[in-house]
Amino acid sequence: MMIKTRLPIYLASASPRRKKLLEQLNLRFNSFSVECDEKIMKGETPVKAAKRLSEEKLIQAKSKIKSGIIITADTIVVIGGKIIGKPDNAKDAEKILRMLSGKTHIVYTAFSVFNSEKNRTITDYEKTFVTFRKLNKDEIKKYIEAGSPMDKAGAYGIQDDFGAVFVKKINGCYNNVVGLPLTKVYQTLLRII
Repeated sequence: MMIKTRLPIYLASASPRRKKLLEQLNLRFNSFSVECDEKIMKGETPVKAAKRLSEEKLIQAKSKIKSGIIITADTIVVIGGKIIGKPDNAKDAEKILRMLSGKTHIVYTAFSVFNSEKNRTITDYEKTFVTFRKLNKDEIKKYIEAGSPMDKAGAYGIQDDFGAVFVKKINGCYNNVVGLPLTKVYQTLLRII
């Protein structure tokens, strides 16, 4: 089933990965980035944090776009109850990757879809369990030197040429780990249009 709307569709994200995923739905859309402080509030659960950040991005996007369908998203990585964001620098990326090595972590992606015509927003999320194999120092160093981890929650990209080989097992939606739970986004678009 194709998504049909006369409204323009916008992806409010600078992520090339989210853009590529959304293109799989054969949608015509424009993308642009929004500025958002991705700080986690004290005592905030991962789901609450991801949803709040997605909704804050939507507020920013709505100030730029007056008419259309707007999609925003935020991805959070959690290990041992600790929320891991994007690394601050190479040293932080190394620390994060060492923390994930040989363990299972959870990836949450929350997304918001807004229809300006109906003045309606739906926010939802997906949760995926990812298990890393044991990583050695050299692999981590080379991966960081390639620059890949710096713009990604959890300091890795499952879709990267080398990041993919860190993953031993996945339980849940693969696209969610990339940055957008495509099936849920598609179903939400059908509901909101």
